[in-house]
Amino acid sequence: MADALPEHGVPAQEILDELCALRRADQPTHGGRLFAYVYDPGLAGLDDLANAAYALSAPVNGLDPTAFPSLLAMENALVGAAAKLLGGGPGSSAPDVVGNVTSGGTESLILAVKAARDAHPAIESPRIVVPVTGHAAFAKAARYLGVRLDAVPVDPATLRPAAADIVAAITADTVLVACSAPAYAHGVVDPVEEIAKVAAAAGVRCHVDACFGGWVLPYLRRLGADLPPFDFSVPGVTSISVDLHKYAYAPKGTSILLHRDPGLRAPQYFAFGDWPGYTMVNPGVSSTRSGGPIAAAYATLRRIGDEGYLRLAATTRDAVRALAAAVEGVEGLRLMAPASSTVVCFTAEPGGPDLFVLADELTARGFHTQPQMHYADLPASIHLTVTAAVAPHVAEFATALADAVAAARVLGPVQLPAQVLATVTGLDPAELTGDVVAALAGALGMGGEGGPLPERMAVVNALLDAAPVAIRERLLVEFLGLLQRPTFD
Repeated sequence: MADALPEHGVPAQEILDELCALRRADQPTHGGRLFAYVYDPGLAGLDDLANAAYALSAPVNGLDPTAFPSLLAMENALVGAAAKLLGGGPGSSAPDVVGNVTSGGTESLILAVKAARDAHPAIESPRIVVPVTGHAAFAKAARYLGVRLDAVPVDPATLRPAAADIVAAITADTVLVACSAPAYAHGVVDPVEEIAKVAAAAGVRCHVDACFGGWVLPYLRRLGADLPPFDFSVPGVTSISVDLHKYAYAPKGTSILLHRDPGLRAPQYFAFGDWPGYTMVNPGVSSTRSGGPIAAAYATLRRIGDEGYLRLAATTRDAVRALAAAVEGVEGLRLMAPASSTVVCFTAEPGGPDLFVLADELTARGFHTQPQMHYADLPASIHLTVTAAVAPHVAEFATALADAVAAARVLGPVQLPAQVLATVTGLDPAELTGDVVAALAGALGMGGEGGPLPERMAVVNALLDAAPVAIRERLLVEFLGLLQRPTFD
């Protein structure tokens, strides 16, 4: 790695060449072969437009909309588009919807929790109620904000929470009930109507995390999909989050948090005047905000348009159906849930292939998937986020999947060394120091001349899956610590 701060400046083209060389080690962000992390509509020229819009507004600072009204205008337009798509705005049952653009789904969820918490300053120990399938960002928000998270189980068959369990979890200290549309792991839409009803009866806010699917579910419904109501048309829904950098296909760094009315949004803001500097008021976590992501999102929505999103949703729907059929056609695999949104999630039947080995075999065949650990009664699984760009590769994936399953059966399941298994299942999390993790990594072939991670990840995933949750979290922290070390020239 080159020195990030050389004694003398480096020519621009040389720097760009270095960046291109570094990018060659990354997974492909376009082309429909990466089933997580990125969202590709497969539209020629869209990246060039978004990048140009980003560059135009990158120097603009969202800290002060009076200085940069262009950013305020674009943000308000994006919020209006999201509100209209999700059952709000003039003529709807939620005509006073307001919102803000955030840096991503995690910030949107943190702000939803903050607004709910700060609306009840008299509650000393606020709590939020979230199904176990709710995004991990709710747990992050709870830890950051000093809020207790009460997790509600889901039915192992339907993967949905029961309204009765939500009711049982609500206490006098509950400030927010959350649900998902859909939940990321399995692509299942929670029973929002039932959850919002019991939350409203208890006088508690109800947030719908539609970060993942909020921009595509309305279009799938227009195409005839049988999806439960989840937006502001549902009484009791007080806020919704939706990511533009997912199925709106905008570049990374744009999500929207909507509130049913301005009063609900008010506690989201941070204002401070008790110092000799400029008076500060922020709608989100960050103070300085580059206008680049907002301008890029605005340009993307304008370029694709409503009809374009409908076509992309249809293409995605067809790809989901074909991928689900491919999974069902392979002996030893089964779908975790009907593929009714934009997710295909599958697991292995008893006697089926080791899923972590299977994921490696799919990677070797050019398809990067997302392995998920087992949780309580839910088995380990493989998650596929499906975008429009996947459609041309469905047949190729079906062949690769069958071949990968056959190869995984030949290889057999991962066998962790007995000493390693005993360590991860028997240690107290406080005893899991960096030295212990380094020893575990060495026993698993990590950290050698080939780099901190092995070429195949099955052994790492098997280790994480075998570990109790508290140990798993410590392992993740320490593993990431091994990766994130400064380089010195």
